Amino acid sequence: MIFRRDIGIWRAALAGLVLTLSACGDPQEDLAPVDRARAALMAGDAVQAEVILKDALAAGGQREDLAAFLGEAELKQGQLAEAREWLGEGNFSEETRSHGFHMLARLEMDEGNLPAAGEAFDKALAINRENAALWVDIARLRYRGGEQVQAVEASVYAVEIDPDNPQALQYRAQLVRDSQGMLASLEWFERALAVDPENTDLLYDYAATLGELGRAHDMLAVVRDIATIDPGNRRIYYLQAVLAARAEKYELARSLLLRASKAVQEMPAAMLLSGVIDIENGNYASAAQTLERLAAEQPDNRRVRELLARALSLGGNDEELVYLFEKDARHPVSSVYLKTLVGRALEAMDQREKAAYFLDEVAKPVSGNLIVIPAGTDLDVAEARGSERGVDALQLVRARISGGSPRSATSAVEPFLSRFEGSADALSLAGDAAFADRRFKLAIKRYEKASSVRRPWIMSRKLMKAYAASGDELAATGLLADYFTGDPANVEAASELARIAIANNDWDGAATFLDHALTNGAYRDPYLLVIRAKVALELGDTATALEAADAAYAIMPMSREATEALALSYRAIGDHDDYAEVLEKKMKKLPPG
Repeated sequence: MIFRRDIGIWRAALAGLVLTLSACGDPQEDLAPVDRARAALMAGDAVQAEVILKDALAAGGQREDLAAFLGEAELKQGQLAEAREWLGEGNFSEETRSHGFHMLARLEMDEGNLPAAGEAFDKALAINRENAALWVDIARLRYRGGEQVQAVEASVYAVEIDPDNPQALQYRAQLVRDSQGMLASLEWFERALAVDPENTDLLYDYAATLGELGRAHDMLAVVRDIATIDPGNRRIYYLQAVLAARAEKYELARSLLLRASKAVQEMPAAMLLSGVIDIENGNYASAAQTLERLAAEQPDNRRVRELLARALSLGGNDEELVYLFEKDARHPVSSVYLKTLVGRALEAMDQREKAAYFLDEVAKPVSGNLIVIPAGTDLDVAEARGSERGVDALQLVRARISGGSPRSATSAVEPFLSRFEGSADALSLAGDAAFADRRFKLAIKRYEKASSVRRPWIMSRKLMKAYAASGDELAATGLLADYFTGDPANVEAASELARIAIANNDWDGAATFLDHALTNGAYRDPYLLVIRAKVALELGDTATALEAADAAYAIMPMSREATEALALSYRAIGDHDDYAEVLEKKMKKLPPG
């Protein structure tokens, strides 16, 4: 016997069954209005819920019995003023009291009144502590209020209360993705989907995570499920646009992105994607306009700023590039790429002396060490302001570290940390102070606690350096491997793994990690290309060596390392000694890197 497994078939059969049953009478007619409204709310139909509840009110229903659910219906429609009319007085029946204060807390959160939200949550908890959805919202409040460690604890408790609650499982998945990596979060998403397989928000989150892990086919399968459940869902076009861009199908990516809703197109990630697509399609002015707007919203986003610089460079807007980025390019933590763009722009403007500074900086080897970021405030000003506020604490700690007083930097951060002991940012800053003071075990303790909330690449790098400084190289390497497993698209992690492989004479491993980095966005990094060429020579792969060395030399023709790699590659081929000789003569005249 052949079993039909097509999803459309069983959905059609189910729809037919529902129609047949409806002919015999609507089972919801037997339900009380509140129960019908709650069912509508659970199905995402807040408008229908509002109609049911207002009809019940008009028919003589008691306001205190209906207020909590009418407030919820208004909240889900984004009608905050109307929601407050039902929730603000706290006039709820005994049976709906906990839910009413829960909804009031959500309203206060939506309006940014976090202390009032906390008070409403306390009232809801006093009535019913064993409510997983309530604890999820409490976790969200704590996260927004700088109590991220406590937020993680609340999310864990929510799952303990109800292991099958999809909201609790989804939020846990999101926090695990932030702290342990995307791979670790998948099982949480899958647990949530096992309970609520047609939740499109959950499916979207899951699909996006699969995409970040490079599992394009799995992601597309989930996107198709979303389209089947909700044919009008336009967010899926953004995910498809990301996949098309990664496959270098930029015209298709633009077409897909334009099909997404306006709200989706205005998301920072979508704006970044739009800028990338425009650059690749040669629309440099449009890319610069989009990226400049995004950079204004996210001034500390280094990737956005470098893409903006690239768009300006390719569009020939050298003066604007120099105006916007010359100061940044002089910073010690500025990337080689930004220095190169600024240097070339200054050359094009015939400011050769200034250009020489940046191009000489580019030729220097890049240190793998952590660099102290100078404070944006003078030490005496930072001392006067103290460290009560986060921004002041940051400036004071940086000023003391860069001023050569790491021990006093540790004492400066303690008041801030004691006030916000659950804040990942406060813990990270306290770890920085301890690291600068060479108290590596204390730094590790604080970095690890911050990592339990969020573990971006820079946090992982700090923790790895702290492990290494304390003598635990094995822990540092293990953390790096763990991070890369959770975020395989991270170029810097792949590059670090390649360097470790080289140190252990594992040339095949080094080639694998370097190729991964180069194909995931580092194809214009001359240093990685030089290393790839040398690894290829160790493996006897002269064709790859020449290709990588030639690419590095094209980017940095005045680099001694790139010149040497190209000369070695020509020598290895065997019949291009004349090219190699010219390069070797040039190399002798170049400063060592």
